[in-house]
Amino acid sequence: MKRGKRYTDVITKIDRSKLYSLEEAIKLLREVNLTRFDPSVDLHIRLNVDPRNSEHQVRGTVVLPHGTGKSVRILAFAKGDKAKEARDAGADYVGDTDLIEKIQKGWLEFDVAVATPDMMRDVAKVGKILGPRGLMPSPKSGTVTKDIAGVIKELKRGRVEFRFDRTGIIHSSIGKLSFTDEQLVENARAFLDATIKARPPAVKGQFIKSITLATTMSPGIHIAYRG
Repeated sequence: MKRGKRYTDVITKIDRSKLYSLEEAIKLLREVNLTRFDPSVDLHIRLNVDPRNSEHQVRGTVVLPHGTGKSVRILAFAKGDKAKEARDAGADYVGDTDLIEKIQKGWLEFDVAVATPDMMRDVAKVGKILGPRGLMPSPKSGTVTKDIAGVIKELKRGRVEFRFDRTGIIHSSIGKLSFTDEQLVENARAFLDATIKARPPAVKGQFIKSITLATTMSPGIHIAYRG
């Protein structure tokens, strides 16, 4: 891949043979940032798993201490008292069959959907629309719950869901470059600790193969981490 001059200039600041501490990596990210906007800071964690093995599945959620720096639009499928709880907790859109009909017509102006268990039979009608986009409420991710208010508050505070892709890598934003070094370090540690806790018993040997920290358009920096 052909790189621009600015990219080739900044990449010389990174020692590709070195594993940096989180603190070192975050300071270096500020030096190699190529954007004029406030980019996301992303973690990429390569795991020692077989994505085809059902016993190697890694999935979980974590509330980042300082949030992600992104505004999350939450849709809540709920009725009656639970709908009121969802509104009071800060959900951006609350409804039942009215929202399902709206989605069937092509409306998808939200980032995450939550639902009470009694709504899932109706929500299943839009499963083929929401599923491929990662928007379908699921008990595994905690977005199908009776405690809908609690989940909405966590999502607004910075709860993120993680799971690996088909190559066995977890990708997640842990904040914005405008965060302080301390905030980014604490968010990264919380995310890495949650990943380690989600280790399946069937995985033998070293669980994490490598960890890379990068901003939206910067070169990656390899980091060392012991959880």
